[in-house]
Order: sequence, then C-alpha cells, then structure tokens
Amino acid sequence: MGLSELEPGAAGSPVVSAVSPNFMTTSLDFLANWARTGSLWPMPFGTACCAIEFMATAASRYDISRFGMERMSFSPRQADVLICAGRLPFKLAPVIRRVWDQMPQPKWSISMGACASSGGIFDNYAMVQGIDTIIPVDVYVPGCPPRPEGLLYGVMLLMKKIRGESFTDDLLRQEQTIGANGLYLPPDRIDELSEPFGNSVSQTRST
Repeated sequence: MGLSELEPGAAGSPVVSAVSPNFMTTSLDFLANWARTGSLWPMPFGTACCAIEFMATAASRYDISRFGMERMSFSPRQADVLICAGRLPFKLAPVIRRVWDQMPQPKWSISMGACASSGGIFDNYAMVQGIDTIIPVDVYVPGCPPRPEGLLYGVMLLMKKIRGESFTDDLLRQEQTIGANGLYLPPDRIDELSEPFGNSVSQTRST
C-alpha cells in the first residue's frame, strides 16, 4: 500500500491507494554488497604500535563508526574483517591462522603497517615476513605505523572491492586451507617473492 496522488476524500483526507506507484529495481549482488559494506565488523589483532593508531581510528576524532565499523568483534565467530595491526612473530602465526579459520564467510582481511605486510625492519628469524604467507590478504595499508587516515583509506578500498564481488564467482568464498608446512604459500613461491630481500628472509620463510 502507499499514498497515491493527494485527492481529497469524503472528509477531505488523502485517499490511500492499494497499489503504490513507487518501485525500485536493483540486482541481488548490488543489494548484498551494499549491506555488507555498511556493516563490517572488524576483528582487531593488534600486536604493536599499529594497534595504537587503530585505536585512534576508532576514537572520536576519526570516528570509524561513519563506515558502520564501530562494533569491534573480539570473537572470531562474529567478525568479518580481520585487521592485523602490527608485527607477527612466528609464535603468533598459528593463532592468527586459527582466528581466521574460525571467522565465518564472507570474510576479509587488512594488513596494517609495514611489519604485518612485509616484516618491516624486523628481518630476522623470529618474525613472519608478511602475513600473506599465513592468511590471504585483501588490502595492504603501508606505513610504519600508518596514520588513522591511512587505515580509513584502506577500509574504503576494501569497501570498493566488496562492491565488485558477485555471487556467480565460485572461487570467491572457497576456503584456502593451510599447507602441512604451516604456510599459506608454497615454499618455492615464497622464495620467488622474497628473493630481493636477502638470505635471512629466505631462511625464515622457506625452511
């Protein structure tokens, strides 16, 4: 039901029509992606100084709630965006992988800062040289640490990526299991990617 043209009735009130002249057409992809971009629930995984910048992003000055992300999910079962803010030692690598596996589909991840994205200045035996060897990453936010504006820009890039997704893509929600060696990427591929960074990276990522 809806209001048609305002024609006075017997008592001078508008006539309520049984058929509304208003209608809206859209695609299911657009509608679902619009809803998802407006209700992202981040799972904070802060391990270093990037976590402080992430806290500032959620504070009143930058107000991440403008993007519908004010509800921080400290339970993986109720989160859909994993934000790794800070360096990731090998001791924590199984933890972040378990958190990622417990998150329901659809889910995305943001690598915040140089340490999470590439190991940063910690080119040693104890640090994972990029979390993309442990979990798949959707958006990389550069910086050491990145300012809150950088994280907000990364969030907007993630929203842009979500708007381009489609239900017809069979590989989009396919769970990519971890290998027996504990790495998301095979060792030969890691060697190929990390070759310009020196021998220490090759030793930590491939052996």
